[in-house]
Amino acid sequence: MSDPQAEALNSTIAETHPQLIEMLSKRGKEIFFPAKGILGQTAEAKGKRINATIGIALEDDGSPLRLAAVEEQFQVAPKDAFPYAPSPGKAELREIWKEMNFAKNPSLAGKTVSQPVVTQALTHALSICGYLFMDEGDKVIMPSLFWGNYKLSFCNAYGAQLDTFETFVDGTFNLDGFQEKLNEGNPGKRIVLLNFPNNPSGYTPTEEEAAGIVDILVASATAGNKITVLVDDAYFGLVYKDGIYKESIFAPLADAHENILAVKIDGGTKEDYVWGLRVGFISYAIKGGTETLLKALEAKTAGAIRGNISNSPHISQTILLNAFSHPDYKSQKAEKFAILKGRYDKVVAIFAAHPEYADAFEAVPYNSGYFMCVKLKSADPETVRQLLLAEYDTGLIVAAGLIRVAYSSCAASVLDELFSNLYAAVKKVQV
Repeated sequence: MSDPQAEALNSTIAETHPQLIEMLSKRGKEIFFPAKGILGQTAEAKGKRINATIGIALEDDGSPLRLAAVEEQFQVAPKDAFPYAPSPGKAELREIWKEMNFAKNPSLAGKTVSQPVVTQALTHALSICGYLFMDEGDKVIMPSLFWGNYKLSFCNAYGAQLDTFETFVDGTFNLDGFQEKLNEGNPGKRIVLLNFPNNPSGYTPTEEEAAGIVDILVASATAGNKITVLVDDAYFGLVYKDGIYKESIFAPLADAHENILAVKIDGGTKEDYVWGLRVGFISYAIKGGTETLLKALEAKTAGAIRGNISNSPHISQTILLNAFSHPDYKSQKAEKFAILKGRYDKVVAIFAAHPEYADAFEAVPYNSGYFMCVKLKSADPETVRQLLLAEYDTGLIVAAGLIRVAYSSCAASVLDELFSNLYAAVKKVQV
């Protein structure tokens, strides 16, 4: 039997959006944030002169007990580094990330979106979404080019299945394939994952394609499907071409239909180049969603995190929070974006300058993110990869039958040599 606190959250959700209960997994229905247990009692004792509720150690002056050998490495106040952070994350960080998301996605203006819940970066956020929304045997609809870690996060952990459609048709995003896959079978629960810019292809839909994706989802929801759309925004903001959709597709989905729950999964990892800090976020939106409904979803998410890792690192959250208020934050981000765009532009120029490369490989559509992929002609990708390692001092990734090039991690000055090496290796083993 579910805990009364879980039942209370389910009742709150069902009051305005009973269809959301169908979207939750069995775990998602049963999870809750334990506001009445140790955490609740600790909150009640806050500010008391004698407080023996907190499960950390304190110095006699009330500051966190700590080693000087550790403290001397930080430039933040001990209270912002050593104690546990709240399970949903630091309140100030959650608020500023929400404000930043609205600033980065102008079409969110006037829409109701939850407070972001802090996760230990995006992989953890995806796992928590699996916990909340996926039961064994559930299918997760996504393009055929996808990040391999989804298999571990969804299939190995929760018994879900990846149900893919061809990503591209004639160099464009495969809207027809997406529509067909989404509407297979009888109306019911659907889980969709959209990752733009895409890993591994480095592709973001055009403005027209993005509108088409939203239209397909709305039509499917209108037909009776209850759709949870997981929006993996790991590489959000790194779009390098005009005419490409620059906002998160979460924005138009935030109030698209009562049967579409939009879930934004993002974080500082790639947006702010802090891969090792491990700070991510989960945000929710649905047409007609009330603050009460969204707080219930936040509570379930916080409960799943509480039972999984307890909370995300305090020091990482503090560092990001301080960075966001730094006077040079925006200019520094623009500087790093320009570096990545310069590398992208260099790759484009290389292909334009070397039509002979078409004899060995062709580029898969790309316009954003960290990566681009090439499809080899008459050569085995793994054989080429091994030859590049052995004879050309060059490392690339083989994924989904393609070779992925992470130009994000290469200086522009070596990209000519990289593709020259790739061409030579392919020609050497070409059948």
